[in-house]
Amino acid sequence: MTMKRLPAASAAVAAILLATGVSAKGPQPKISMQSARDRALRYVPHGRIRSAELETEKGRLIYSFDIEVPHRSGVEEVQISALDGRLISRGHETPAAERRESKGEKTRR
Repeated sequence: MTMKRLPAASAAVAAILLATGVSAKGPQPKISMQSARDRALRYVPHGRIRSAELETEKGRLIYSFDIEVPHRSGVEEVQISALDGRLISRGHETPAAERRESKGEKTRR
């Protein structure tokens, strides 16, 4: 099997992309899901994560968590950057808003 070497310019571009967390498939997470979960739960004391996903939203790679809070309807939605662990957003989602979001997701699949 013969190995081909990349031209110097291609190797340099590949090294830059790797260093910045960008691949042919797009940016790759730099923090783990578990680390992001721990950070999200700091914003919602006594919460329990109902769902978690890694997604791209508005061009950003994020972990999105729906967190249930005892004795409160709806969920707290917390988004954490998968690249640096910063809080992107936090907000309350009512049961009606959850249903609308769920219907929207089902129609796009």
